[in-house]
Amino acid sequence: MTKIAFIPNFLAFYNILWTAALPFLRKSPRLTDSFARRMCAAHLAPADLWIQAASAGEALLAVSLIRHLSPDSPVTVLVTTTTNQGMQILKTEQSRAFFHPHVSVSLAWFPFDVPRVAQAAVKQVNPKAMVLLETELWPALLYYLRQNRSQILVVNGRMSRRSSRGYQWTKPLWSQVSPHHILAVSDPDADRFRRIFCRATVSTMPNIKFESIGPLPPEKTGPPLADMFPCPLPVSIFASIRRQEEKQVLQMVHRILDKFPHQVVAIFPRHMHRLSAWKRRLNRPGHRFYLRSRVTAPLSSPGIILWDRFGEMRSAFGHADVVFMGGSLAPLGGQNFMEPLLQGTPVVTGPFWDDFFWVGKAVFDTGLVERKTNWHAAADTMTHHLLHPGDRQIRRQTALAYVTARAGGADMACQAILAALSGA
Repeated sequence: MTKIAFIPNFLAFYNILWTAALPFLRKSPRLTDSFARRMCAAHLAPADLWIQAASAGEALLAVSLIRHLSPDSPVTVLVTTTTNQGMQILKTEQSRAFFHPHVSVSLAWFPFDVPRVAQAAVKQVNPKAMVLLETELWPALLYYLRQNRSQILVVNGRMSRRSSRGYQWTKPLWSQVSPHHILAVSDPDADRFRRIFCRATVSTMPNIKFESIGPLPPEKTGPPLADMFPCPLPVSIFASIRRQEEKQVLQMVHRILDKFPHQVVAIFPRHMHRLSAWKRRLNRPGHRFYLRSRVTAPLSSPGIILWDRFGEMRSAFGHADVVFMGGSLAPLGGQNFMEPLLQGTPVVTGPFWDDFFWVGKAVFDTGLVERKTNWHAAADTMTHHLLHPGDRQIRRQTALAYVTARAGGADMACQAILAALSGA
C-alpha cells in the first residue's frame, strides 16, 4: 500500500511546488513568448519517437541522432527543447540537415513538468519511445510515460558526482519512475546511474559529441576575427574562466607575462556578468588591457584582451599558440578542451575535469592536453609551449585520429532507439 500511495502523494506535493513557481516563471523574459505553449499539449505533434534536447548542446546531439536514424519503415519524430538557443539550433539544422526518407521531424517547446501538463503531453504525443539526452530527468513526465507503456531511454547519459548526491537523497522516487535503458558516456557515469536507477538496464556508449565536434579548418583571416588576427605576437588564451578560479588565473597571467612578456593574452570569462569583476582586477598598475569590442586591429605590442563578445572563442582557438581551459582549477567539472585540440592548439588544464571523463584518460597520454595540479605548474607549461611551439598540423592530425577512433556513439544509440520502437 505504501508503494502504491507514494507516487500520487509525491505528485500532489510536486504540483504545489509548480503552482508556487509558475508566477515567477511567467515573468521571465526568456519564457514570455513560449510560456503559453509550455503550459499545454495541444500544439505537440503525435510521434513515434519523442526526443528532449534541453539546450544548445543537447540540440546538436539530437540532430546528430536523427541524421544517423535509418528505420525500415516511416518514423515520426518530435524534438522538444527548453531554451531559445536550443530552438534556434534545431530550426537551423532542420532546414539544412539531411534525414532518412522514412524520418519526418517536428519541433516544439518542452512542456513544463506540471503533472497535469505532463500527463496531457504524453497522451497527446503518445510516443512508442522517449529519448532524454544527457541528464534530463523529470519525475511527472517519467511517471506518465511509464503509465503509457512508452519505452524510456537516457542517451549520452552523464551524471556528475555532485548531482549524484542529490539524486541519492530522492532515490525512492527515482526507483518508481526509472527509465528502461540508460546509455552512459563513461564507466563512472554508468556506476552513478546504476546506484540511482536499480530497475534500469545501464550500459556505456561513445559520447556523440565525438562526432559533432568534428575537425575545424584553421582560420587565418576573415570574419568574425579579421580585425584581430593574424596577430604578429604569440597569443595565449584563457578560456571559459569561472568565478571561483579568477584569482588563480590572474596570477597565471602575470606569471606567463613575466616569463614571456612579448605576447598577447586573451581572457574569455565563462559568464559575461563577470566582466565588471575582471575590469577591476585588470585595471591596476602593471599590464595594459583592452576590451575586445574596442580592438579594431591586431595588437602590435604586448597586452591583455578581455573578451566581451559572445561567439568568438571557438574561432580564436585557431589563432592561439596555447590555451588554458578553465573550470579546472577548482572542482567545477572542467570545460570542453576538444575544440582547441582539433585546431592544433596545445591545451593546459588544472586538475579537475570530472565532466569530461567521457573524453578518456588516454587524451593525456597523447600530449595534446597537459593536466597540472596547480596554477604555478599550469602557467609554466603554457610558457614552455610559447618557447617551443611545435607543429600545429601534427597536433591537429593526432587530435582528429583520437576523435575518429572514438566515434560510433550515434549509431549505437540509434540501434537502441530502433529496438525500443520495435518493442524489442
